[in-house]
Amino acid sequence: MLLTARDIRELAEAAGIRPSKQRGQNFVMDPNTVRTIVGRAGVESGQAVLEVGPGLGSLTLGLLEAGADVAAIELDRGLAELLPLTLRARGVEDERFHLLHADALHVTELPALPRAGEPTTLVANLPYNVATPILLTMLGRFPSVRTALVMVQSEVVDRLTAGPGSRTYGGPSVKTAWYGRAVQAGKVSRQIFWPVPNVDSALVELVRHEQPLGTDAERERVFTVIDAAFAQRRKTLRAALAGWAGSAARSEQILRRAGIDPGARGETLGIEEFRAIARVERETA
Repeated sequence: MLLTARDIRELAEAAGIRPSKQRGQNFVMDPNTVRTIVGRAGVESGQAVLEVGPGLGSLTLGLLEAGADVAAIELDRGLAELLPLTLRARGVEDERFHLLHADALHVTELPALPRAGEPTTLVANLPYNVATPILLTMLGRFPSVRTALVMVQSEVVDRLTAGPGSRTYGGPSVKTAWYGRAVQAGKVSRQIFWPVPNVDSALVELVRHEQPLGTDAERERVFTVIDAAFAQRRKTLRAALAGWAGSAARSEQILRRAGIDPGARGETLGIEEFRAIARVERETA
């Protein structure tokens, strides 16, 4: 059922499709890697899975082979037209698959699959150039998605899983921690992609917190603080948050009331400290 390297090239050639560097397209062409990813994601029969950027369908078919039903979002028109034909040719029933031809960053509602319902997990080979915003957007908009296993650049995995004080710790690290716990879930060889990328890839796995850390409105306030803190990450928090707070003096006041040293830098704070800053600012507004 899965696509081989030969299948990938023949499908692409017949449809006149070439991987787009602009859109960060690198197609997976190794069935063993696909099965490893699906197994690591813990996909079960009857589960609804969200896939972003299905491409030619390598991972899609792996998810379907495992018994999952798939809702996929594909931006590329040629790929969006080809994928349903590929799945039907391999005997996939239409009710097991739903494709949205759209930009994932603009999707505000996910389709409920006829048998499996709303997607509960995200499994994807994300386009390299927009991997982080796509992951954070999917987690922010769709609370039904409780887990995620995505393939991205290794350096992106490092950023998403970094802790306070780490060299790679930044805004994406803290925002990811708002939603859940992210861990590296394995390396991926460059050779399983077409074309072969000039960067290393890895898997990142995220499991949501059992209870959300706050409402959507609270998240927006916290993320605004995070953005301000890391926009000028070499500055102290007193200086970096001055524009957000209205003045350096008020920034210091907020930080002290939140129990945080105004001379500290954003890269030393965890998600709970950023929550405290946002909460004090709101209380003293």
